[in-house]
Amino acid sequence: MPKRIFTFRKGEAERPADAIESLGLKGANLALLASLDLPVPPGFTISTAAWREAKASGESMPIALRSDLNAMVEWLERVTDRRFDGDRRPLLLAVRTSGPTAMPGLADSVLDIGLNDRTVEILARELSDTDFAFRNYRRLVESYAQIVHDADPTEFEELSDAEAAERGWSGEPSTIEDWRALMARYHAFLDGELGVVMPQTPFEQLVEVVSASFASWRSPAAAAHRILHGIPENAGLAVTVHAMIFNERNRHSGRGRALSRDLATGRSRLTGEFLLGSRDLLEKIERAAPIDLGELGSETSERFPGEVGELTRCVKVLEAHLGDVVEVDFMVGDGELFLLQSRIARRSVAEGVRLAVEFVREGLIEEEEALLRIDAASLDQLLHPTIQRPADYRVLARGMPASPGAATGVIVFSSDAAQRLASDGRGVILVRHETHPEDIHGMHVSEGVLTIRGGTTSHAAVVARGIGKPCVTGAGTLRILSDARELHAAGTILKEGAEITIDGTSGKVIEGAVPLVRPSLDGDFATLMEMADRARRMGVRTNAETPAEARAARGFGAEGIGLSRTEHMFFEGDRIRAMREMILAPDEKGRRAALNGLLPIQRADFIELFEIMAGLPVMIRLLDPPLHEFLPQGESDILETAEMLGIDEASVRQRIAALQEFNPMLGHRGCRLAISHPEIVEMQSRAIFEAAIAAGEKTGSAVVPEIMVPLVSLRRELDFVKERIDRVAAEVTAESGRRFTYTVGTMIELPRAVVRADTIAEVADFFSFGTNDLTQTVYGISRDDAANFLSTYVREGIIERDPFQTVDVEGVGELIAMAVQKARRTKPDISLGVCGEQGGDPASIAFFEQAGLDYVSCSPFRVPIARIAAAQSTIREARASRGRPWRSGSGP
Repeated sequence: MPKRIFTFRKGEAERPADAIESLGLKGANLALLASLDLPVPPGFTISTAAWREAKASGESMPIALRSDLNAMVEWLERVTDRRFDGDRRPLLLAVRTSGPTAMPGLADSVLDIGLNDRTVEILARELSDTDFAFRNYRRLVESYAQIVHDADPTEFEELSDAEAAERGWSGEPSTIEDWRALMARYHAFLDGELGVVMPQTPFEQLVEVVSASFASWRSPAAAAHRILHGIPENAGLAVTVHAMIFNERNRHSGRGRALSRDLATGRSRLTGEFLLGSRDLLEKIERAAPIDLGELGSETSERFPGEVGELTRCVKVLEAHLGDVVEVDFMVGDGELFLLQSRIARRSVAEGVRLAVEFVREGLIEEEEALLRIDAASLDQLLHPTIQRPADYRVLARGMPASPGAATGVIVFSSDAAQRLASDGRGVILVRHETHPEDIHGMHVSEGVLTIRGGTTSHAAVVARGIGKPCVTGAGTLRILSDARELHAAGTILKEGAEITIDGTSGKVIEGAVPLVRPSLDGDFATLMEMADRARRMGVRTNAETPAEARAARGFGAEGIGLSRTEHMFFEGDRIRAMREMILAPDEKGRRAALNGLLPIQRADFIELFEIMAGLPVMIRLLDPPLHEFLPQGESDILETAEMLGIDEASVRQRIAALQEFNPMLGHRGCRLAISHPEIVEMQSRAIFEAAIAAGEKTGSAVVPEIMVPLVSLRRELDFVKERIDRVAAEVTAESGRRFTYTVGTMIELPRAVVRADTIAEVADFFSFGTNDLTQTVYGISRDDAANFLSTYVREGIIERDPFQTVDVEGVGELIAMAVQKARRTKPDISLGVCGEQGGDPASIAFFEQAGLDYVSCSPFRVPIARIAAAQSTIREARASRGRPWRSGSGP
């Protein structure tokens, strides 16, 4: 039988190799503190092995464990020079339950075990403090009844009120006779109402409390937590027992929390707070703020009834041992310091960045370790405005947190209204049932986007993340009354123009304006990014098609553009008019005439992107979506388009009907559109090449555009389109007399392209994996509709994560790895990247590092996240290849 009980005291502790698994979090932590020769109350921990033994036997307290427990109490009596149920100096014990991980539903701590009707009066005489002794006894009886017999704590409040009314005291008893009478009433209640007797033998008290602690593993809350987090049923709990600390007795006692560093600056300095524990100061204490330890200096202070220097030494010993900022729970009893718990200090994202950088500056850790301590995904909180805390606000609805950050503005229900108000300098929140491609211009000028339908992979969510706008989707309890221009929310009617705030990090929709905090990305944040860039192998580009996105991405450290979706450039003003004119033209001649109107617009767009990204690669995707997405949808829009273009209304409707598809995602789009209408490819290619020449001359840096052909599944498709691109390049060279370099590649987003990657690579200069469409075609799921059921899949454990947010390694990932191998077998130097939503997801980036991709491309506001995640992936891969384990944190 494994060892059942492990002892600890200052300077020595029995610590098994698997301390947390055997002793639980609390027991393992106390054992660690004791082994570091730090002041802890002496005690012992009943191990998870003993719990399993009891569970297997069907007994609440097997005889062997009871015998070991008795021996441990005798050991503790010798160590403390106190006696359990003794005639003098009674030994009192605290019992604390914990598992290998933090878990709700386990038994609460029970204090002062060892007090009974006799020892309470012995303790009162020893301390010359009747109130303190009986107050603790009262607490013990109440805790015992709740833990062991599931008593309702309000019952004891009623008993106390009744006793006070009869004997004429208030607050708490004022004489020893009043205390005796109250405890007699408690015992009578246990006997008469619950049919139990509070043991007067301290050892039996301990046995019953430990048994009840064992049983709490099966509480509904604990069981639900285990199922949710996949914790094995047999992992078990441990019970720690230690000598009581009288931290509430007098002005020389109290409790506190200490940190080894100032989280606001990262500098080494004792901080935290301390609360005096004197009961005669109770009312003052409850109204007073705790003492700020950082204000006490290193010497003993009258405001702190202990040795500040000793506390400082303790936290520094722990910090040196754990290699991180530590947070310590401590108590002071009659001026004597005891540590009860320690942990890696909890911190905000900004504090985590600051501390990691400061530790490197001080030479305590290497840059690699600092990078591994950062949760890359959490950096999102630093890149967007957040709600100022604390803030008082009313939540109108909750939706899905689709794009992080907070925004305040007036409600508008159309993209045109958003553009109109934004041009007047008003901040707007675009509120729609759901967004469509024609809403792009409204989304760009809005502070944030709110939709009634959709999920975290809907059109609104994907576009908002790409342009760095807060977005809440799926707020299904809201109602839009289009005719009345009203939003109905939680019994409140908000008219267009009313202010609201959305929090895309939490999914909250808030009434009115709420103060926001703007991000700051200099100082320690910039230093951390420099560390990441030194460590990472993969490049990090951005998905951008507007100048604002490109500038933001470059400011965030993007190393070029990995995806510029040209269709997003056609949804505003004269652009959409020219696009509709091209689509509605009766023949190729008419289409080319309309495209000639678009050419200077496209050229100007590309010149600006090339100038912003001077010296960096820019990958431009040719037109991808089906043409019907550019045509008018609403009745008034159809009439306006017909009148504007001088076309018969019936012809417009006929063309709209002809272009409709049952499944546009798998329809006439991408390279299929380029093959049907090569004039579109020719216009876009010309715009790219002429822009490259112009931007190169202006910036002095040669521009090497990368032209991406979308939705290729056959090599001949790429052959066809590339031949048109090359022809236009030759024409531009002849016309301008300028030579330029460019590359042509494809987006790998169809399974057939994966299995024929070796053949396609013969023609392509690069591959960029489009994980959004690849996931759709592998699963046969539309990402716009996936929110209706994927959340159920995750909740039921059918899948671990939404495959549109994190790459499905076993399915989609396997195909990516296959395509990488095939492509490099054909063309070893082919450039391979990824430009889907997952290019900014840390878990996906880890896989892309393993797969050997050259770069990831993501939305501008995820570039810093990708830089950190890419660095972490490189470090972990290098350590794994050396057979050296890595860890993201330290523990007991």
